[in-house]
Amino acid sequence: MPTTRLDPIDRQILSELQADGRMTNVELARRVGISAPPCLRRVRALEEAGLIQGYHADVDARQLGFEVQVFAMVSLTRQAESDLTAFEALCRDWPLVRECHMLNGETDFILKCVAPDLSTFQSFLTGALTAAENVASVKTALVIRGAKDAPGVPFEVLEERLAQEA
Repeated sequence: MPTTRLDPIDRQILSELQADGRMTNVELARRVGISAPPCLRRVRALEEAGLIQGYHADVDARQLGFEVQVFAMVSLTRQAESDLTAFEALCRDWPLVRECHMLNGETDFILKCVAPDLSTFQSFLTGALTAAENVASVKTALVIRGAKDAPGVPFEVLEERLAQEA
């Protein structure tokens, strides 16, 4: 379901659910201005189309004892597709790696990692990440504090662009 095939109500449903995935279907329907049954049908269609990939709680990592957040910039020795997918598979298996993104340029991957303390991250870094097959180098940056962590997409920018195209 490409963006051009989404109507304003579908986009509003996505925007509302992105902001609060726990609201009831009745509340969602009220917010987007339609009745509950068609709203539920639309949500299910958006889920089936893969535009809604899941619902998650936004937990506070620090309050749960994960005091350390690190971005790791990883360069690989080889970048053949099989090497890239093998590294991505490793990242999916490492619990401390919360995000893994392949990049264009000097760095092949950037990883967002969390750990309860610096020694736990250091053990992961030396025992798993830098020791992994095909890893040429790893540069790390310890997060001091976060100023913004906005999940999803900025629907207001999408709506502005669509209004300009109309």
